[in-house]
Amino acid sequence: MGRGIAQWAVTAGHAVELADARRESVDDAVGFVAAMLERAVDKGRLDAAEAAAARARLHPLGSPWEPSTDVELVIEAVREDLDVKSEVFARLAEVLPASTVFATNTSSIPVTQLAATLADPTRLAGLHFFNPVPLMRIVEVVPGGLTRPEIPALLVELVRATGHRAVVVADTPGFLVNHAGRGLITEALALVEESVAGVPDVDRIARDVLGLRMGPFELTDLTGLDVSAAVIDSVWAGFRYSDRLRPSFLTPNRVAAGLLGRKTGRGFYDHGPDAAPPAPEPPIIGDRSRPLRVVGTGPGERWAADAVRRSLLAAGTASGAGEHPTRIAANGAADRGPVLLVPTWGTTVAAAVREHGLPADRTVGVCPLSLDTGRAVVAATPAVSQAAVADARAALAAGGAAGSPRAVSVVRDTAGSVPQRLLASIIGVGASIAERGLATPEDVDSAVTAALGYPHGPLSWGDRIGARRLLDLQEALSAGTGDPRYRPTRWVRERAQLGISLTTPPFDIR
Repeated sequence: MGRGIAQWAVTAGHAVELADARRESVDDAVGFVAAMLERAVDKGRLDAAEAAAARARLHPLGSPWEPSTDVELVIEAVREDLDVKSEVFARLAEVLPASTVFATNTSSIPVTQLAATLADPTRLAGLHFFNPVPLMRIVEVVPGGLTRPEIPALLVELVRATGHRAVVVADTPGFLVNHAGRGLITEALALVEESVAGVPDVDRIARDVLGLRMGPFELTDLTGLDVSAAVIDSVWAGFRYSDRLRPSFLTPNRVAAGLLGRKTGRGFYDHGPDAAPPAPEPPIIGDRSRPLRVVGTGPGERWAADAVRRSLLAAGTASGAGEHPTRIAANGAADRGPVLLVPTWGTTVAAAVREHGLPADRTVGVCPLSLDTGRAVVAATPAVSQAAVADARAALAAGGAAGSPRAVSVVRDTAGSVPQRLLASIIGVGASIAERGLATPEDVDSAVTAALGYPHGPLSWGDRIGARRLLDLQEALSAGTGDPRYRPTRWVRERAQLGISLTTPPFDIR
């Protein structure tokens, strides 16, 4: 991170003194920055003169404790250890003027706790970058409890002048981005923990239905499970064991076994030199010609049922849409009657079977969120026949946009199905951050899209669903599971009741 920050700063026109406890690390960093500048020239992002000038602004130091006395800002990027960071700042405070601002790139240590170890805690703030620094154009500015009020504004101005976006966030566990990122990974782990779906299917659904660049387990293998698990546990503990952030029992044993991901050759996937690719999805073998009926005529179900009907009609695979479910159930033999599709919204297929008196052996769930994507998601109960699932899968596979084929994942029946649970968790955690006033709604959305690569920020994503519909989803998940993890936030409930956007900030009472 230090070398990336140095590259970012010299490219922006700042003179940088680069130091480390090991001189070899300094030399390696100087070589790295020079190579990155050359690459930028090759790609046309800098001309040769600009690159040479940037390289000339990088000054390696023989000792970390001999900086120039006119240094205006120190950015610390040593390992995540409170004692080590404290020692670095204490020794620098002895040789630098009191006017020098101290900034820590910590991602997990509270800024206030680190500042409290200094003789002057008012001079320290957090300046949290993301890797790779030059490309990840987002920086968290984190004032500590005693940070001088002018320092955050100075850091924001510095960051913005380089073309990066600065978001000011509260000094809380995980700050903003690492806190917001817990929504996806904790829910993904819960789905695997409950055997709702396997790791590859959760990743496929996250990519193809939600539009994420990487699935949660692919991302965890890239960053390292040891890192992710430590963040999960620290954020959960820091927020006094919030149910919304509850970790999975799956991670400690995997960390102990060294199943950390790419860096150990094996994680949720095998990354060794002879690793086989993930098993392919089962082939489509069902009877596409078997009639389908869509169940869902009540006021709360109609929009989802209509979405399913439109999708099937576009592919020419729906028949009898809109029939009353009891009449549908009486059609034909129990084994070969129409397959009944239940669009679930925070609910289970099993509940619909009981409520409507449906034949359990040919009733299948479908997630309405998945119908306008390249992957439909089908939910199967323990009572449904293999033939009904296969036939539903065949029909839905042919019903993609403009009649194009699409993939179909089969998961076990759970409240809301996989896409809804993942999305409800992402939005729930983002709304909780906004509700606590840890960052502005605009900064919540912009930081998450920039740092995590989500197609939408949590709050604007909720608006795409609709605040009222989102509240229905969260209430159904909460009631159906009894798990306080899904309890709707006041932020969502209030805005749904008022009919306003989830990005609307709270009333300013100052």
